[in-house]
Amino acid sequence: MSGAADRAERLRQGAAALGLALDEAAQTRLLAYLDLLAKWNRVYNLTALRDPAQMLTHHLLDSLAVVAPLSRHTQGRPARLLDVGSGGGLPGVVIAICCPEIAVTCVDAVAKKAAFVQQAAGALSLDNLAGRHARVETLHEPFDIIASRAFASLADFISWSRGALAEQGVWLAMKGKRPDDEIAALPAGAEVFHVEPLQVPGLDAERCLVWLRPTGST
Repeated sequence: MSGAADRAERLRQGAAALGLALDEAAQTRLLAYLDLLAKWNRVYNLTALRDPAQMLTHHLLDSLAVVAPLSRHTQGRPARLLDVGSGGGLPGVVIAICCPEIAVTCVDAVAKKAAFVQQAAGALSLDNLAGRHARVETLHEPFDIIASRAFASLADFISWSRGALAEQGVWLAMKGKRPDDEIAALPAGAEVFHVEPLQVPGLDAERCLVWLRPTGST
């Protein structure tokens, strides 16, 4: 099996293990995105990982693990999602590929990272994806879901992005081990309503999703 065919098969098997039925177009876009990430990474240092096999597991499959829980939350309804500290577009680009009904904005304080996401949106023909160079504290347009992956403590994530959360919106933080210390240190006005364990295919490490909402939301 060629390298490209092997990658495609690993992606297909990994997606299936996560309960995702990706069509051929989505799989092709995901692998094309990985190629773009590797290409730009040689110049712009978007991620510390260089090995293609590791990038597929640690970036692509790790980000794909959020898609099924997110889809259960939105139930296929249109939504606006802000990916905070997105870096090279993880998980935002992956969400945009797999969930065309979700309009994804990836925000990063580093201009070259936001530029890469904007380039990826054009190269992959993703009309529902945008890269934004800004600090999240400066954003005040309403997003239904504000997500992060290995970005900051829960307290900082909530505090910095609160101004961009829509009424009835939720926060979604991708974490490793269940962050009980961070949960205990949450600021007033925010609460955890669900911690969801994740199992990433091929990754021998704990992962979870922490769902949060403003206090008093239902």
